[in-house]
Amino acid sequence: MNMDINPLLIPIVGTIFGTAMIIGIVAIVHWYKARDKELQYHQDLRVREMEHQRKMKELEIELEKAKQKSS
Repeated sequence: MNMDINPLLIPIVGTIFGTAMIIGIVAIVHWYKARDKELQYHQDLRVREMEHQRKMKELEIELEKAKQKSS
């Protein structure tokens, strides 16, 4: 069984694999940037949530003080 490779296929296969490799690298970089943005968004959301909770506690304290003054 003789398996000779046609010399014309070598540049075609090389071009296909090279293109696939570039597409793969671009996809990985794009995925990494999208993931980084998602993590940043969640972190910002968490910070805003904590600030909101702090403000709500401050309002509760002020409400209690107002109730005590009016009593």
